[in-house]
Formats: sequence, structure tokens, C-alpha cells
Amino acid sequence: MNLLIGNIGHLSVIVAFAAALVAAYSYFQATRGRALGDDDTNWLRIARGAFFVHGAAVLTIIGCLFNIIQAHRYEYYYAWSHSSNHLPVEYMISCFWEGQEGSFLLWIFWHVVLGFFIIRFNRKWEAPVMAIFSGVQLFLVSMILGIVLGDVKIGSSPFILLRDFMTDLPVFKMNPDFVPKDGTGLNALLQNYWMVIHPPTLFLGFALTLVPFAFAIAGLWKRELTAWVKPALPWTLIGGGVLGVGVVMGAYWAYETLNFGGYWNWDPVENAVYIPWLVLVASLHGMVLWQKRRTGLRTSFALVVATFVLILYATFLTRSGVLGNASVHSFTDLGLSGQLFIYMAVFSVLAIALLVYRWKEIPISEKELTLYNPELWVFVGATVLCLGAFQVLFTTSIPVYNSFMGLLGVKTNVALPADQIAHYSKAQLWMGVGVALLSGIAQIMWWQRNDKTTLVNSLTAPTLLTLLGTALVVLLVRYNGLTISPAYVVLTLAGLFGVLANFGTIFTLLRRGVRLSGGAVAHLGIALMLLGVLASAGYSNIISRNVSGLLYSREFDESLNRDNVLLWRNETTTMQNYDLTYTGQFFDVPGVPGYVDKQFLFRTDDDYKALARSPIVAGGKTYYKTGDTVAIMPENTYYRINYKDRKTGDQFALYPRAQVNDEMGEGGLLASPAIKKFWGHDIYSHVSSVLDPRKDKQWSEEKDHVLAVGDTIFLNDYFAVFRAIEPAHETAGLNLQKGDLALQADMIVHGEKRQYHVHPVFVVRNRLVGRVPDEVDDLGVRLSLTNIDPTAGKFTFAVSTTQKDYVILKAMEKPFINLLWSGTLLMAFGFGLSVWQRGRKSSVADATEAASAAAPAHAGRPQPVS
Repeated sequence: MNLLIGNIGHLSVIVAFAAALVAAYSYFQATRGRALGDDDTNWLRIARGAFFVHGAAVLTIIGCLFNIIQAHRYEYYYAWSHSSNHLPVEYMISCFWEGQEGSFLLWIFWHVVLGFFIIRFNRKWEAPVMAIFSGVQLFLVSMILGIVLGDVKIGSSPFILLRDFMTDLPVFKMNPDFVPKDGTGLNALLQNYWMVIHPPTLFLGFALTLVPFAFAIAGLWKRELTAWVKPALPWTLIGGGVLGVGVVMGAYWAYETLNFGGYWNWDPVENAVYIPWLVLVASLHGMVLWQKRRTGLRTSFALVVATFVLILYATFLTRSGVLGNASVHSFTDLGLSGQLFIYMAVFSVLAIALLVYRWKEIPISEKELTLYNPELWVFVGATVLCLGAFQVLFTTSIPVYNSFMGLLGVKTNVALPADQIAHYSKAQLWMGVGVALLSGIAQIMWWQRNDKTTLVNSLTAPTLLTLLGTALVVLLVRYNGLTISPAYVVLTLAGLFGVLANFGTIFTLLRRGVRLSGGAVAHLGIALMLLGVLASAGYSNIISRNVSGLLYSREFDESLNRDNVLLWRNETTTMQNYDLTYTGQFFDVPGVPGYVDKQFLFRTDDDYKALARSPIVAGGKTYYKTGDTVAIMPENTYYRINYKDRKTGDQFALYPRAQVNDEMGEGGLLASPAIKKFWGHDIYSHVSSVLDPRKDKQWSEEKDHVLAVGDTIFLNDYFAVFRAIEPAHETAGLNLQKGDLALQADMIVHGEKRQYHVHPVFVVRNRLVGRVPDEVDDLGVRLSLTNIDPTAGKFTFAVSTTQKDYVILKAMEKPFINLLWSGTLLMAFGFGLSVWQRGRKSSVADATEAASAAAPAHAGRPQPVS
């Protein structure tokens, strides 16, 4: 057991907690009772030093935790419960944040990084902002402190030993130093490259919401009620872009990994991230309104505070266990719900109280807004975003409400909607309509002087093009035999208007020689996302309908029998416009491109090693020779499905993945889709049922055949030729020793479309006879060499058969889903462009201000000659 690394890690947690406490207090003292920027240098020096110590301690914690995962130190509960011996390095990184403690640590790390940026680039605001930052860090580090004071548990340590976590296991009573040889492994659904980059992106977005919050609270605290907006706005833009991309990354992970056929399931954990992002974007618009038009400052304060409070609420929802069975991927309760509630309550109460206290001092605009003011439409758009967030928040919080009333002794019967997807989607799509229309109108009005004439002239072209485009879409939909409801017509109209209006704004600005508008680009991306959601969700088409008229099994539910196609191995089956052929099972072999056919591998006693039965070649390069030991990843099986388009003759292969997982219940199949992307649609396929590899094959009674070399036998619908007898190879895993006699038969079995080499083995060791049968999975045939008569040249073969291999496959077409993903990229580019433009403008303004301050007071006026 290595206790040193855990002790270093736990000590570093304590140091990080103490340093955050010192930094928070010192920053508070540095700015207390002083004007903004006029800080006490002694306290400021202590505060900076403490925060740097805090940052160093956090990095040490991260290093220690990754070490126990990467070095497979299973004496620690965190490593044992999240990792295993055979995980690739990239998935060990995913193990880091699979657990609660690791995800909190990731959040803490991003706050450290952002804190250093603020210390470097926002010196004037450093003391009050970093006092808030350090206070938040104090609470976050307490979540991984892992200290028990009496009956009170403060945090959950990632460095707790397995024997201390599972004290009731008999093995630890017999041997306290027992260390498991392997861990339980990473959740199969998280073994995906998106889980390496999605959580860090999402938690960076969480961390970035603290920055505008800290500036806003610092502004209220120091009575700098307007100055905080300028330094906070770029951070808000970055936060909006990063958090939005993080949300869509999660959607794309679900699309690639889960098999429900979509990318957003309105799970409470998904909602908990989506809600604060909507409010963050609304707050961004409020801050822009104040910065550009000197209106909406109170709205900005309220929304910035609400965004951070909602992030804390999302943390409480996903980590307190309050969601119970309402979410499929919330964290389990580690007994920290009370601590999480205190964390949320402290910052919420303090922020709201300070905002209420300063409310009347916050400047308001005297400008009267009319229909021709773009500010009005931006404000209405922000309101629509907030209403959309409230609708999701209200429904998602039903389990919280029930739990709270239960604590008060009141039994409630409030239930979640029976069809949550429909409940959320209807309201959110109409919110999308409002956002698309308002973003188009506001962008057009923002860049011009508006009256009735100019507004009508500006809106005429995009409106007419939108109507024509919508009419064309309706005609195309009906031409293809589909229906389109009035609601979908309105959604299409709104999305097209958003695209055309924002694209028109971009084109007009470029034609005038004005800089490209980051806002218009981001709004264009969001309108494209709306159209992508509308097309892919509304017109997703199941193309794997069962047209055989037969039930696959009475044990299957109606949808599986109706919406799936049965594919026998190496038999071609028609599916709408495609001919499909299931050609076999494959494994992922590290270092070999693509996948390797299981028939080329002989499994050994080690699940993660196999012997190459023939050369393993990919792209013309031989990676393993016959008899080589091959490292494999056996958790997942890939089923190769060949598609052939009957109209064009184009062919491609998909490899949907499946894992028979005991945690999924009886016959539980953990399946992930394979996706073929075209410019106008995706083909989305996943297996719904396979032969259960956990169950032994039911072989028929063996039939003996006595053959000589060159003889032919019939095997059900197939025939086989006995070609030769030869020395056996190590590819059968015989572990041959000196004095052993091992022979193998070379049989060629002729299937419907290909030939198979079969090599049953006959072994004599110490006068004992052993037999190693060989199977043809494609044909469901097994052959054993049971006896040899060398004098007569006769060989006895035992033949048995079993059910042929098959898969039941579901396939869908997802039209125009690329609009969603390309819209996301445009949105992110728009946010990034806005940050860059504001950075340039701020640099120019600072340089101008510095030059003005350096110039003599009389500069520019004629001077008398002495």
C-alpha cells in the first residue's frame, strides 16, 4: 500500500482550504473602507501570496489524484471505483472527473486559472473581486475536505482508503492491507473521446459565470455601480460561448453514444446546465444594452446574480441526490446535501441582500423606449430567454419541491409530466421562434437609425425571402409525401427569418466597410441550430421497419418488433433503399487502425489478450503475424454492417457498438450507434438485440464422420473439404511442451458467399488425448477431430451445429442535422469574434486615454513666442 501519495494529497487539500481562507480575509481587509483601486498594499501582498499557495496546493491535489488513478493504486476508493488496469490513458483522464470529488476539483482548478488572469489583467478590481473568488474557493474546497468533526462530515475526500470506505467487508477484517488487483472500471458510456473534453469545457463555463458575478458584487460593494460592466463584459462573452459549446458537446456525446436516437432528452442534469446558460445569455444582452445605450443596468445586475445562483442550484440538484430516480446520470448522494445547501444559501442570500440594499442607487435610463428603439427588442429577447429558463426550472424543480415539503411533514402529489420530452419541447421551440425573430429584428435595427420608413425598407427583403423560402420548404415536404403542421410552418418561418435577417446584416456591414458583427454571426448560428433541431427531430425517419410480417420474439416489445430489421450473418437483407449485410463481430485492437475480425483471434485465459490466428493487416501493413500475442479491448463488440445503396451503388460499412452489461438487467444490452454522415442527412444505426455472449451456445448432438484427406462432407446447407493434416500451431493457445504431439486438420467450409478455414486440433500429452474444436461463427458449425487411424489414413470428425449469428438493427435518417452542429460552430465563432473585437476596442480606448493624460493641458493651442 502506498499511503504517502494519499497523505500528500489530503494535506494539500487542507493547505488549499486554509490558503483560500487567508486569501479571502486578506483581500477583504485590503479593500475594506477604501476606494476602488486604493488598496492596502500590505494586506494585498499577503492575499496574493495566499492565493498563489492555494493554486500550488490545488495543482498538487490534481497530481496526487491522477497518480493514484494512473498508477492503479486500488487501495484508494477513488481509483478502485472509477478505473481499471486496461483503460487507455485518455479514459484515465475521464476517470478523474467521473466522481463528485474529481468534478469539484476540476471546477476549483478553473477558478484558480481565472483568478490568476484577474490578478494579472484587472489590477484595479483585484481586491474586491478576488475576495469573492477566494470565498467561493473556500466553499468549493470544503466539498473535498473529508474531515469529520464530531457528528458533522465536511466534504468527501478523494484520498479515502478503500478499507475506510468499505469497513464492513470481511476481507479487510482478515487483512487490513488487502489491495484489489483490479478496479471496477469506468462507466462504458463514458469511454468516449467527448468525455475527455466535454466536462472540462462545461466546468470552465461554470467557472466563468463567477467572473461577472464577482465584478457585479464588487460594484455593489464599492458603489461602482456602472464601472463594473466594462471589465465584466468580455468575461461574460467568453462564458456564454464556452458554456454554450459545453452544452452542445454534451448533446453530441449523447448523439454518438446513447441509442435513444437523439441528442437531448430533457434529463434534469441536462436542464440544470441549460437553465443558467439561457440566463447568462440574457444577462449578456443586458450588459451590452448598458454599455452601448445606457439602459438596462438593473436588469444586468439581476441576471448576472441569477446566473451564478442558478449554477449553485444546478450543483445542488445534481450532487445532493434530491433528484432520486428523476435523472439517469446525476451523481450519487455522498451525504453532502446539507453542505451544498449551505453553500448555495450563503452566496444567494448575500448577493440578493446586497442587490436589494443598493437597488435604488443603481442608475436607470430616462430614455423612453418606443417600437423603433432596438433596445426594446433586445430587452424583449432577453425576457423570452428568461421565460424559457423559468419553464424548464419550474418543472425540473418538482422533485426538490416534493422533498422540501416532505421535510416539513407535508405530503405532496405533484408529479413530473408523463411525457417530459413533449412537455419541454413544445415550450422551448416556441421560445426558439421568439429568439430567432427578435434576434433578426434587433440586429437590423441596431445598425441603423430607425423610423417607420427605414424599418419597413430594411425588413421587406428578408421578410419576402422568408415567405418564399417557407413556401418552398412546405412544397418540398409535401412533394416527398410528408405532412407539415401549422406549428412547423411557423417554426420554419422563424428560423429562416433569423438566418436571412442576420446574414443580411452581416452582408450590409461588410459592404459598408464596417467590422463584422460578432452578435450577428452568433445569432445566425442560433437560427441555424433552430432549423437543424426542427428538421432532425421533426422529420427523423425510421428506415428499418419490419416488413416481414413476423414477430422476432414475443418477449420483445412492440417497437422492437416493428422498427427493427433482422440480419442473419452474411445474408443480404433489403431495407428501404439499401441492401444490408451483417458480416461479423470485431474487436478494438490498440495500435491497429479500424477494427479486427474476431475470427482472426484466438481468445486466451486473459480476457485482454488473444493469439493471432492469421496475419492482422490494415492498410497494407502487417501489424501482427500468425501466432503473435495481441492486446485487445474486449468490453465492446463492434458489429460490421455493410450498406449498399441500390440506386447509386455506393457502399459503406458501419460498426455499431454493443456491450452486454450485467448492470443493465436481464438481457441488458448497452448499445451505441454508428453514424454515416452525408451533407443532407445522417444514417444513424444501432443494434437492438444480439446473441447473448454470457450464455453458452446450445449445440446439437454431435455426428461423427470418418474421412480421408480429400473427402467432402455436407454440413446442413454447406459442404466442407478435408484438405490436409498438419502440425498444430500455437495459434490455438496450446502451450505446447517437449514430447507433445499436436496435429490439426485443415478443412475448408464453403458458405453462401465465402470459404472458411477450420482447424480442429488433436493433442497427445503424457499418453492423454485432448481435443480443441474449431467453430465457424458465420455458419453456426463446430468441428472436432476426435480420432486418428494412422494405418488406414482415416480421421474421425464430430460435427455439431447451433443457431446462426444475427443482429437486430435499428436505423434512422436524420435530415439536415448538420445545420445544428454547424450552427453551434457559428455561434461559438460569433462569441469569440465579439470578445476579440471588444479587446481591440478596449486597447485602442486605453491607449487614447493614456495619450490624453500624458499630453500637456495646453496642447493643441498656439503658444506665445518668448
